[in-house]
Amino acid sequence: MNLSQQRREESIRKIREIREFIKHSAQDENAGRLLTYLSELEKDIKGKKYGLVFEEHQEKIDEILKDNAPVLTEQEDLFIDNGGQMNCLLEGDNLAALELLLKTHRGKIDLIYIDPPYNTGNKDFIYDDDYVDKNDTFRHSKWISFMEKRLKLAKKLLSKRGCIFVSIADHEFSNLKLLMDIIFGEQNFLCDILWNSTKSVTNTAVVSVSHTYNFVYFRDINYIIEHRTNFRIAETGEGFSNPDNDPRGLWKADPFQVGGWRPNQQYEIVNPNTGVVYRPNKGCSWKNDYKKYQELLADNRIVFGKNGTSGPQRKRFIWEAKERGRVVKTIWDDVDTTTNGTQELKIIFDGESPFSNPKPVNFIQRILELGSNPNSTVLDFFAGSGTTGHAVLKLNAEDGGSRRFILCTNNENDICRDITYERIRRVIDKEGYAASLKYYKIDFVPISERLYYEYADELLLHIRELVELENGVNFRNNSEIAIVLTDEELDAFMENRDALKACKALYVGHDVLINGKQSAALKRRKITVNVIPQYYYEES
Repeated sequence: MNLSQQRREESIRKIREIREFIKHSAQDENAGRLLTYLSELEKDIKGKKYGLVFEEHQEKIDEILKDNAPVLTEQEDLFIDNGGQMNCLLEGDNLAALELLLKTHRGKIDLIYIDPPYNTGNKDFIYDDDYVDKNDTFRHSKWISFMEKRLKLAKKLLSKRGCIFVSIADHEFSNLKLLMDIIFGEQNFLCDILWNSTKSVTNTAVVSVSHTYNFVYFRDINYIIEHRTNFRIAETGEGFSNPDNDPRGLWKADPFQVGGWRPNQQYEIVNPNTGVVYRPNKGCSWKNDYKKYQELLADNRIVFGKNGTSGPQRKRFIWEAKERGRVVKTIWDDVDTTTNGTQELKIIFDGESPFSNPKPVNFIQRILELGSNPNSTVLDFFAGSGTTGHAVLKLNAEDGGSRRFILCTNNENDICRDITYERIRRVIDKEGYAASLKYYKIDFVPISERLYYEYADELLLHIRELVELENGVNFRNNSEIAIVLTDEELDAFMENRDALKACKALYVGHDVLINGKQSAALKRRKITVNVIPQYYYEES
């Protein structure tokens, strides 16, 4: 349904009704003026606009969410219990998934990576169960409307240091940039990373397209400005050597000149080997003031080129570089391509590749290195083949991190069950990753024309899943944690001595009353009590 067009037509209809009313009323100077105003309004409504103007569309899922509250139901037979962090896979429409995540993860996601449909017109973008092709006159508006709703919710999920990476191709990259500027703020745009996603050349094409864009936005760009070292990748040691046998180890010569004019960094430097005098180029400065330069020179931290006959450079030792990490460039031609991603899938799926153009693991792993901390929660709500989950598992194994992932995808052609889930299951099994996985299906509880108390008990049946999702825990067959959602359940728990003895943490419904005796008993047994937030119980 084209909402923008509908509103325009409704406005024009109202203008026409007002015009007819005026025509049949007493005619005077004011009536003539009002008719002129109405003509101007009608012209404005029908006229062209400047900027990112698109026809707002409504999806079937919008109608469903108006009349239903989304809930999670665990597919218990798909639970993977292999220790480590508890990760989650959500099967269903990602708009509903994002609504649910607002209950459990608002402001808690450090990194979001998505690879949405590129809307090429070649049956890669499904809108309301139908492919959007090149002949659809609302092709771009549908895509922008589709993305706008999801990105607005995604922004609310980002933590204070959170960032989002979005992969996109030529067909929608300009629209996406404008849309993300509106939603995240142009000032929070960090960069556009061009990934050399394919290295093969298509000889039949006029130009062989070999890149994919990756927009990077922060919830608050000031965070990255204040914590620059957080947005770096590991130093590989490439290019480091020790030609002068410095006892401090391998080093690399960095430029001693920087951009920007600073009056206290405009001194002369004399090459001690040649006597040549150097000054900064116009508009540039030396990296440090003169006093610091003298200290560095005395400490054998200043070199004058490989042969001692060039301008000044500053030594950077490998142990310093590894401690700080390496600044990443915006052109990535040193990570794998989609061809490598396909080969990775073939290895996992015994020679078959069940997904087209999957992202390679080390591409996503680099994004994780930049945008996450060792204990971050990572979200991908266009999960596809599950590369993001795979990359989280791999990076955790390499750096000892405890990152958790939340993946979401629909189950069209059984992709969620047979590809996304199966990939995670197989890599955990084959690689021996210490990680577990909960599989949830998104269901709906009808709420239209019902008072809250009429469906509250139905929502209560799905609270456990939300607690598990937010806290990364498992209540099934786990005596160390327990959940009580009613006063009766609490009484039964307190009377169960075996449960009390084994329990370490108790999750309690927000309206459950713990009396003084129960509170003392829980405290005596050192059981941590966590009150479940009230908003868990409300419709999204």
